[in-house]
Amino acid sequence: MALLEVRGLCARHGAVPVLHDVSFHVGRGEIVALLGGNGAGKTTVARCVSGLHRPSSGEVTLDGRDITRCDPRRIVRWGLSHVSEGRRVFPSLTVEENLTLGAYLDGRRTHVVAERREGVYRTFPRLAERRTQRAGSMSGGEQQMLVIGRGLMSAPALLVLDEPSAGLAPASVAALGEDIAAIRAGGTAVLLIEQHLQLALRLADRLVVLRDGHVILSGSTEEVAADPRIGRMYFGDGDSPDRVVPETRQAHSSPS
Repeated sequence: MALLEVRGLCARHGAVPVLHDVSFHVGRGEIVALLGGNGAGKTTVARCVSGLHRPSSGEVTLDGRDITRCDPRRIVRWGLSHVSEGRRVFPSLTVEENLTLGAYLDGRRTHVVAERREGVYRTFPRLAERRTQRAGSMSGGEQQMLVIGRGLMSAPALLVLDEPSAGLAPASVAALGEDIAAIRAGGTAVLLIEQHLQLALRLADRLVVLRDGHVILSGSTEEVAADPRIGRMYFGDGDSPDRVVPETRQAHSSPS
């Protein structure tokens, strides 16, 4: 059984259809990248699976449980954490205070919250160094670490990351890739919503490509990277799909 199953998902923004029969799945301990340009529908998919947007039809299940029209708090409790685009930190709060807010459903279990914070600090040692620093004074890359760490504070089985590389310098994108790989190695599955093709190719087990709210490509990373349509989407009609394949691929390690 897939951890996350999306079947025939359709959604609207007002009267305007934005998703059309979108289907895919994410397995346990797997990274699946959802790719597409601006307006493709990627963020709407993320908001539908996390309960922030009500689909017009279709079904979303998490670990076999129907969550299509569930309250977002309940979805978090059942094991899905959504890190929205835009690095939305609480700027006047410290790193530690921001992380603690990520465990709001378990706030009274102070020992559990403390253990989870230490786990985040092991994944992101730089956050440990800056635990008393106000989040608003941190760099963009550090703030991205912080919002991902806050997402991990609910101990999710599935982490949904919406455009985590947006606006980051190349060095920060490379570090982000290492962090996402480490999260998966720890047993957390990742749905990676991205425009950054090379990051997705380096990390993902499978790719799902959206255009105008439709799935136009879906399969293993190798299969999709070899398809001429992905090359045309990113590089234009005159370019070879061979340009899509990255020089190196992030090593995948299965969770123990």
